[in-house]
Amino acid sequence: MTDWPPVEPDDVDAVADRRDEIVEAVRDHAGRIAYQLALLQGGDYGDRDFDTERGTWTVKYEGGDLEYLRYSPTSGDDVYVISTKRAPEPSALAAALRDYDAFVRAFNGYVDSTEGVLDDVSAAFPEATTTETAVAERDRVLDAVRDVADRIAGELHRSEGGDYGTYAVRVDGTRWELKWDRDGVSYLRAGGSGGVYLLSQYGPPATTDVREYAPQFRDFVDAYNEEVAGLEADLRRIEL
Repeated sequence: MTDWPPVEPDDVDAVADRRDEIVEAVRDHAGRIAYQLALLQGGDYGDRDFDTERGTWTVKYEGGDLEYLRYSPTSGDDVYVISTKRAPEPSALAAALRDYDAFVRAFNGYVDSTEGVLDDVSAAFPEATTTETAVAERDRVLDAVRDVADRIAGELHRSEGGDYGTYAVRVDGTRWELKWDRDGVSYLRAGGSGGVYLLSQYGPPATTDVREYAPQFRDFVDAYNEEVAGLEADLRRIEL
């Protein structure tokens, strides 16, 4: 009959403690590599592979901090030497760290390869042309559009009644809509619900949009005038 309990299992605390000690040392060292890599590559997050004769090391960082360090040997399973989940198995860690020096050399070689790459890049750039004149012309055109649109809004307010309303008409395939309230024009939009707001409370449109639609505003005004004239003619025919 077999004695019970059987032989006590070996105590793994010493192995686990040593593993954790080594992982923290690697985390500190590889963390400095991740920080330098983040400075060099720019951005808050990223990753890069470094090849050695035995495999590939992947450094992933976020906010300049090391997120994980993965070792992918030429044969065998990947080893997450550093990760946010759990520490690696001791024998897998030992196998990976036998290639760690080669990883550091690969990183240093990458850094060395970037030195001097900007030496021939000139920082003398041509002067950027100011948009001041174009913006002033846009504002001049829009001021004229607003003056007319405000007058139309006032006439609509007087004829339609109420505190607000809209007037819409299609001109040469483009839908124009003018929304008015007691203060005048609220917005003037060309091109339907997804169109361009020539006038609005949010600011002026792009100068290219003004160039496209401002010349068509005359046709919108003509369409409004024709509609008003037609309404007046219809009202004259009414006999009481």
